Amino acid sequence: MTHGGPHRPEIVVGLVATPPDHPARVTAQLRAELAGRLAERVDADARWIVREGWGDVAPRRDGGADALLDDLAQRHTDDGWDVAVCLTDLPLHTDRMPLVAQTSARRRAVLVSLPALGLRQLPAVRAVVPDLVGRILTDASDERVPPSAREPAELASQVTAVHRAHGEGDSGEWRYVASRLTGRMRLLAGMVRANRPGRALLGLSKLLVGAFGTAAFALTTSTIWQMGDALGPLRLTVIMLLGLIALVAWLIIAHDLWEKPDRDTSPELARMFNWGTVLTLALATAVSYVVLFVGTALAAALLIDNSVLEQTLQRPAHATDYLTLAWIISSLATVGGAIGSGLEDEETVRAAAYGYHPEPDGWQDQKAR
Repeated sequence: MTHGGPHRPEIVVGLVATPPDHPARVTAQLRAELAGRLAERVDADARWIVREGWGDVAPRRDGGADALLDDLAQRHTDDGWDVAVCLTDLPLHTDRMPLVAQTSARRRAVLVSLPALGLRQLPAVRAVVPDLVGRILTDASDERVPPSAREPAELASQVTAVHRAHGEGDSGEWRYVASRLTGRMRLLAGMVRANRPGRALLGLSKLLVGAFGTAAFALTTSTIWQMGDALGPLRLTVIMLLGLIALVAWLIIAHDLWEKPDRDTSPELARMFNWGTVLTLALATAVSYVVLFVGTALAAALLIDNSVLEQTLQRPAHATDYLTLAWIISSLATVGGAIGSGLEDEETVRAAAYGYHPEPDGWQDQKAR
């Protein structure tokens, strides 16, 4: 044990992100303020030092939280940390319930699954990590911190994603889990958040350009105008949904985004990865459709004179007719845009797959340190 002064014990907390993508960004934000929060929530008399760890902590699909905690224990021993905290985007489960966090006083390690925290992950991590670190040091009977008055159930009540805890409290082994229904929904929302659907949207730029080209051609076809007028809202909705589903399916098949169970990936983990990929692509394509619809509606209003539309429809034209026209053209152009998606850069499209994590800028430099 080292000391920063005669009465200020030094406690080193190591932060590790796995894999090097979304968790690394959350870790970088947390590191800047964790020391102050530890002083506020755990012990103001200790000198808290927070360090970031880089490199592989455990195989990405190694089989669960315990293996990650074992590797964290080795990591904090090698680096001389007092406590190791790992933030991961793995959708972990225990007893078929989403695992939010797991602590081990014996291994002096804390594991937090970011997707299980839902959409507001950074605020939740700010609230969770200091108390988990304090819990670890208290359960490990570390003399540098005073006995904690908190019980694990109280910690669980601080974050809505956490509903209860179970484990071997006497040995300092605790698991914090969410409910099967609402917890799983929050987990899926958190997976989409971690997967950055905005990145997938930007990665489909060629698809959107191709769809706009198809829409521009369709605007000049009077047959399309008549089809839009003849189809009711129900059929137009079905066409729209079929177009979006076809586009998502085409992206997954053409770019091999479907995760398959193997020796390192359990069927449950592969299923969660696929849900994350499908929901991310669905959200990205839905936003693309809205952009396409608005652009097509504006183009129709500018290019198609009201009298020409009335002559084709053989009745007075209204603003809703332009919207209906944009609706059917956008749906048809979405299917046409799927062909353009085959021209997308493989790297940008694969980034939408939840099981695929490109290394962020500077990661190799950090690993070499």
